[in-house]
Amino acid sequence: MPSIETTAPPGAQQTQGAAGSPPPEPGSGKPLVVDLDNTLLRTDLLAEMLPAFVVRNPLALPRALGWLASGRARLKDELAARWDIDPATLPYNDEVLRWLRAEHAGGREIWLVSASHRKFVEAIAAHLGLFRGTLATDASRNLKGEHKRAALVERFGPGGFDYVGDSLADLAVWRDANAAIVVGNQSLAARAGALTRVERVIDPGGGGWSALPRAFRVQQWVKNGLLFVPLLTAHLWSEPGALHSALLAFFAFCFSASAIYVLNDLADLADDRTHPVKRHRPLASGELPVPHALIGAGLLLVLAIACATQLPLAFGGWLAIYLVTTTTYSAWLKRRPIVDVMCLAGLYTARLLAGAAAVGVAASFWLLAFSMFLFLSLALVKRFSELRRLALLDGSGRMSRNYATDDLPVILAGGIATGIAAVMVLALYIQSDQTTGLYDFPQRIWIACPVLLYWILRVWFDANRGKVDEDPVAWAGKDPVSWLAASLIAGAFAAAL
Repeated sequence: MPSIETTAPPGAQQTQGAAGSPPPEPGSGKPLVVDLDNTLLRTDLLAEMLPAFVVRNPLALPRALGWLASGRARLKDELAARWDIDPATLPYNDEVLRWLRAEHAGGREIWLVSASHRKFVEAIAAHLGLFRGTLATDASRNLKGEHKRAALVERFGPGGFDYVGDSLADLAVWRDANAAIVVGNQSLAARAGALTRVERVIDPGGGGWSALPRAFRVQQWVKNGLLFVPLLTAHLWSEPGALHSALLAFFAFCFSASAIYVLNDLADLADDRTHPVKRHRPLASGELPVPHALIGAGLLLVLAIACATQLPLAFGGWLAIYLVTTTTYSAWLKRRPIVDVMCLAGLYTARLLAGAAAVGVAASFWLLAFSMFLFLSLALVKRFSELRRLALLDGSGRMSRNYATDDLPVILAGGIATGIAAVMVLALYIQSDQTTGLYDFPQRIWIACPVLLYWILRVWFDANRGKVDEDPVAWAGKDPVSWLAASLIAGAFAAAL
């Protein structure tokens, strides 16, 4: 049987194997063996890396499936060759870590033993500096369940170690452990207690399923209110059939967007964990287990498809375009300067086109031109706010999406210019033949122009002063002045009727 490689962090001394090795020093207790995934960490490295790798490299999915077919050890080895982690940013289980540090301070021998790949296990062990040595998965063997038990018995002997674990797979290890430290619920502790003495039970904390709404970013659903705009501009709000179709379209986009947010967060975990705000997101912080998030996202996509099947085929086409574009954005486009903000603006415009398809009307040239300029301005606000925050925090001069802090004046100028262009499109629309055919008093819409101009300039003033968070649409949803401006603009259009 292939051997499992064992290493120790720099400066640490390796212990000898079980055969012929001296017993622990008197009073030191038995060696303490600690699992990594969902035990020392509040997450599972493989559960994070595999979907993140596929989201960032969709064309590599067949290769990933081939690795998996060859066994988990092969899959982990291939992913480790293509992926790096920063141990300093990982979400550790604070309660477990505090206890391990106390045990280490008392002179206890501690080992980190995990089914994760040895590349990551060794890096984490070196970072923490608590462990005498490590055992981990390599290219030939997945160190989990029975394989882990055999490796530990070979090194420490039956009953020669205490084991800290969290899952049903650890029951095989506890069968030959001197004592069990269970990171999990009482049900798992009871099953471990049938095999060995349970020394303690540590609650891992975390939100579990309750953290899903935050991962889905339900507050962002306000953006999908754009799907109702074609219903309003076509004056179809009094038709029950059209309203029902618009509602179905709204929820189809909401469910789809939330599922995409989950995939986007998985692809961005490494970046989010170094971000002052995003590191608190449920996935980045380890509050929400990755499998829970993927199950929730899958269910939302099923609901989105169920809504779309009740709408015209053209709507389904726009929803598919939205899903493909957002996935491409998560995988590649978000790291391409200028292209990324144009893509964001296009996604907002896609909502208008989908809303028009849902109620069976054509989106006008004026509406599409207005939305493209307005939402390009707001997308630039988003990038401006991100970059400004980064410049103030660390002065690094660069962010992960290839924008430099020197780009701030360019982004500011472009954002204000495109915002003013949106106002100009609105002014030209008021004088168009199409407007005079829809409204009895189109001149009354003029009041919307200065209101919109004020609002755009105010957004940029506040963004430049650091008062706008990184999502201007969500910010506007909580801003009373934005609600007042929206009411005045809606009132102007209503008066024109």
